[in-house]
Amino acid sequence: MRALNGIASIDRQWLLATRGSTLWILRHSRVLSRSADGYLYIALPLLLAGVTAPGVLLLQHAAITFSLERVVYWVLKNSVRRRRPAELLPGFHSRIIAADQFSMPSGHTSGAFLFVTLLVVHYGVAAAPFYLWSAAVGMSRVSLGVHFPSDTVLGAALGTSLCLFTAGYLL
Repeated sequence: MRALNGIASIDRQWLLATRGSTLWILRHSRVLSRSADGYLYIALPLLLAGVTAPGVLLLQHAAITFSLERVVYWVLKNSVRRRRPAELLPGFHSRIIAADQFSMPSGHTSGAFLFVTLLVVHYGVAAAPFYLWSAAVGMSRVSLGVHFPSDTVLGAALGTSLCLFTAGYLL
């Protein structure tokens, strides 16, 4: 319990520290967040399936893994039932309205890390720089005030691990 209180304290401090920052990521947080709304996860595999040899396997892997991720995400989110920052912190206001009620894990971050891990699995380390984008998506969710930092860390771990897990069975 003491460890959880420590994590919660760090979460609050980190969340509040980002509010006044002028980092590029924070100034562009709405665009970064929207880039992980899911359209890219459908469009790019469809495009790559038509133009590259690994694209068809990527498309199949993406369909299976995102289906699994959505189920695990939903179960976790509705089991943990962590309230969002605006509900827990007096005087705190989110910059956007979240699509659902609970905070942990971050679905945007989970999807972004899952997607980049798919690209790395199917196209190699050349796709690894896209992890910067997925990390920026997670940071954008914190800067928008809809997630605590640990929500995005769990989301990143969820997306990455599910992709690697399914790759072990599909490849």
